[in-house]
Amino acid sequence: MKKIILTTLNSRFTHTSIALRYLYANLKELQDDAMILEFSINDAVQSIAEKLLVHQPEIIGIGVYIWNVSYVGELIHIIKKVSPQTKIILGGPEVSHEPFRVNLDSADFIIQGEGDIAFYELCIKIINNSANERVVKMSMPSLKNIELPYKFYTDDDIKNRYIYVEASRGCPFECEFCLSSMDEKVRAFDLDKLLEEFELLWQRGARAFKFIDRTFNLNIKTANRLLDFFLAKEPPYFAHFEVVPDHFPDSLKAKIALFPEGALQLEIGIQTLNTQIAANISRPLKIEKIKENIGFLQERSHAHMHLDLIVGLPGETLESFGDNLDELVRLSDSEIQIGILKKLSGTYINRHDIECKMVYSDIPPYDVLQTSTLSFMDIQIMKRFARFWDLTYNSGNFKQSVGMIWEDESVFENFYDFSIWIYSQTDSTWQISLQRLGELMFKYLCEIKKIDEEFVAKNMLEDMMKIKGRAVPSYLKRYAKTITIQNREGTSGFNKRQQ
Repeated sequence: MKKIILTTLNSRFTHTSIALRYLYANLKELQDDAMILEFSINDAVQSIAEKLLVHQPEIIGIGVYIWNVSYVGELIHIIKKVSPQTKIILGGPEVSHEPFRVNLDSADFIIQGEGDIAFYELCIKIINNSANERVVKMSMPSLKNIELPYKFYTDDDIKNRYIYVEASRGCPFECEFCLSSMDEKVRAFDLDKLLEEFELLWQRGARAFKFIDRTFNLNIKTANRLLDFFLAKEPPYFAHFEVVPDHFPDSLKAKIALFPEGALQLEIGIQTLNTQIAANISRPLKIEKIKENIGFLQERSHAHMHLDLIVGLPGETLESFGDNLDELVRLSDSEIQIGILKKLSGTYINRHDIECKMVYSDIPPYDVLQTSTLSFMDIQIMKRFARFWDLTYNSGNFKQSVGMIWEDESVFENFYDFSIWIYSQTDSTWQISLQRLGELMFKYLCEIKKIDEEFVAKNMLEDMMKIKGRAVPSYLKRYAKTITIQNREGTSGFNKRQQ
């Protein structure tokens, strides 16, 4: 039996919690009496409670995040009903700032801030019956005093899940929608020690590294050394970084250009290209540098980009958002993640509530519901827009076909019309099969956009048959015998039209 269990509900099975491993790594003499048990939000909460309580723990530490806080509230309720003597400690972003919008009153203790060392200290007090404060507010610990967590990723983690790592904590920017803007400064881990740990992970078979640093390319010397670590390795491997879009000096560009296809993924937080809206939320925006760097990554590197845009920023209109999307599609054919603004406790975005008439849901994930420039209906439409954009543009399943929706016109205006039409056909944005989605796109392009059927079919067949062995969709079979298709293994087995 273990005295201490560290747990959380990840958003997916393939994810791991670096936070739990930090806590475990810093438990000192309590480590032998502790264990990590991870779950996902798809697991039944009562089953999770059962798997935790079978070990009869004295203490359960739970990581609380925006995606799991509702489930955690239910989990605490069950544990306290069944085993009221078990002490529950909560930590993580969702309890580090008030107000709490999910009832977590049944928890015994809450650590606000970085809990790497604070969790150990609180466990000692609980074991010695000397813990008096329910809420423990932490100042930032020195990273030099924190034991690194990487050896506590299991072989199963390395084989089946993403390995999360970090070289720094904090962010120098003050974007009002982001919790990282609350940090006082950026702090870096000892890079030599860190690279030794990464080498050990590599030797154990780790090939997928996801860096959680908010500003990977802030310190160019550090960024270059991290890139050198991967460039010295034999592919295949996968490294994911979140980058500042306007800070790519030549030395960094030169290294990025050396990465093979599929090895490097860059998440680039654009959020808005409207300089006035960016100024409203204290976000620095160097438009020309951003365009230049995206152009470089698009044309002269194999890096896979995720460009982020946000719907619902204070003062932003549909027209302004549409201009942002049109410009990004013009600059790059990379994924563009469209998110809805969220009001996280502790952020400064609330200063716009009155002037911009910002109305948010108090239910996770705390999405904006309406603003002075976007009605509730507008935002509902844009939520569906974002979902259909993911299913078609971002999925890669319709790489050539989706562009026919807008051709040489406004991407936003035309996809907006498409998203409204497809929702009228499905009355849903979920559980739409690839076959059904393709049928609807084919119908829209041919019947609504009035594009030649055979031309549409050719593009859709090339999209759908990229994967060898995939069956020809029923709605395209009549065209398959007369169109030459290239898949990833070469020309398909269809009959070829003789020119």
